[in-house]
Amino acid sequence: MNERTEHAMNSTPGGARPEIHDIVVIGGGAAGLSAALTLGRARRSVLVVDAGEPRNAPAAAVHAYLGHEGTAPGELLAAARAEVRGYGVELRRGDAVVARREGEAFRVDLADGTRVQGRRLLVTTGLVDELPDVPGLAELWGTDVLHCPYCHGWEVRDRAVGVLGTGPLAVHQALLWRQWSEDITLFVHTMDELDERACEELAARGVGVVIGEVASLATRDGRLTGVRLADGTLMDRQILVVAGKLTPRAGVLSSLGIAPTDLEMGGTVIGAHIAADPTGATEVPGVWVAGNVASPTDQVVAAAAAGVRAGAAINGDLIAEETRAAVAARRARLAGAPFSARLEREVCEVVLGDRRHGL
Repeated sequence: MNERTEHAMNSTPGGARPEIHDIVVIGGGAAGLSAALTLGRARRSVLVVDAGEPRNAPAAAVHAYLGHEGTAPGELLAAARAEVRGYGVELRRGDAVVARREGEAFRVDLADGTRVQGRRLLVTTGLVDELPDVPGLAELWGTDVLHCPYCHGWEVRDRAVGVLGTGPLAVHQALLWRQWSEDITLFVHTMDELDERACEELAARGVGVVIGEVASLATRDGRLTGVRLADGTLMDRQILVVAGKLTPRAGVLSSLGIAPTDLEMGGTVIGAHIAADPTGATEVPGVWVAGNVASPTDQVVAAAAAGVRAGAAINGDLIAEETRAAVAARRARLAGAPFSARLEREVCEVVLGDRRHGL
């Protein structure tokens, strides 16, 4: 066991004091594991806590990820876990429910009653797709009910595609999916009446429009065969495109006072996200976010890149803190005097800055 791995030994049950890792990563998807890989290679002690609920679990494959095109999501995660373990990263299954700062570290309480600690937190918990309330829709999510043409368009090209209208962006969706199939039908469903411009654009691209609310989906052997309207009309469709509400998994962040903000596209609110700077740093010092919790429309490759970027930023932040501590210690040694209350105060000011509460 090397020194770095020994420093990152297992957390302990609720009553005992756990080891303090350099970084605790909450969420073990593409963003979290990419950050862990970056930080493990930087010789940091890293703990990844993952609840095991990946957003893309229903999907057959990951797409538009160069070098990993067509890889099953589970296979990609298994390979990533093996890679990070090779750099001393510790992986733990668990659901992080509450986080708080305690002294110089963050304490994270898990649902099983145990706790972990880290000098820095990176939250990569992703999001939940809140789907329209149409019977049968959720059961086909990720197979015949889809949302992103860049993720699934090639696989369903030239098939009969329906677009479920739940808001003004449905017209954009219908025109976008037209790139992959000539057989596109927009079901107006619960969206507002189409304006003249939208009607003209849809007609010009050969997109059909069906007025009326969708009541249910028709299936055979677990596959979509049609869309049934409230008046009983059955329209043959093989694929249904929906726009779910993108809701970040941000419960653990709320305990730190970090709340989601609305995410807009084309003037329409499509969900929420956690605001952060380009490196993923949040408004709370020491807390970063990456992946879909911060950028809901990112695909897997972009989430992985965000994890690398956040990991590098966190390592840089720790280096800055450690350098301040080293400078303070050197000054104390050069002073040739015992470590007095005055020197302790100066070290705290150098190392902790605004976090030196009560000193």
